[in-house]
Amino acid sequence: MIIKDVMTRNPICVEVDTSIVKAKEILKKNNFSKLPVIDKQKKLVGIITKNDISKVSPSDATTLDKYEISALLDKLTCGKCMTKDVITISEDQVIEEAARIMVDSNIGCVPVVKDDLVIGIVTESDLFEMFTNMFCARMKGVRANFQMADKPGSLAGLFSKIAELGGNIVSVVTRESESAGNRRVTIKVLDIELEPVKKILEDCGATIIDIRVA
Repeated sequence: MIIKDVMTRNPICVEVDTSIVKAKEILKKNNFSKLPVIDKQKKLVGIITKNDISKVSPSDATTLDKYEISALLDKLTCGKCMTKDVITISEDQVIEEAARIMVDSNIGCVPVVKDDLVIGIVTESDLFEMFTNMFCARMKGVRANFQMADKPGSLAGLFSKIAELGGNIVSVVTRESESAGNRRVTIKVLDIELEPVKKILEDCGATIIDIRVA
């Protein structure tokens, strides 16, 4: 799966001369935490976050009245308060690259750019949706998490036995195991009961960590 398949297209952006007050209103109205900032040529130049706005907003202990505060914030623009060093990604990169960037950089979104123009954005919500679909979380079936030898043919044999009993494997996710020489696997299987799946796993030498109907 690549970025263009999961990104939010034509995201809401603000310009460099947009006031902090206006940016704050947009964030609140749309329940966003960040907004791409563009220049007059519509090219990405930064990103404004709730944290950026909080840093320049008067504290609760200020002696300014609400009119003075409003006047002060109206003079502050996104261009003056934004984070300028923005990590971006292209639409033809794989989705796991966006996830890696967000985890490694501790950020909640990645703008998608083409020729310096913002064409989309990948957010935590987009990744959660992908995660939900990847595990077929909206389908009810037998969900099994297990560990087995990391060698050619081990999963193929297991899947073949499930198919022989009419089971339909709709999701397979694997990752490295804490145990050397093994792999952690999570599968979702439809059209088969829990006990037959459990027996197949045991017969194939898998160590069951969790198995349930979900």
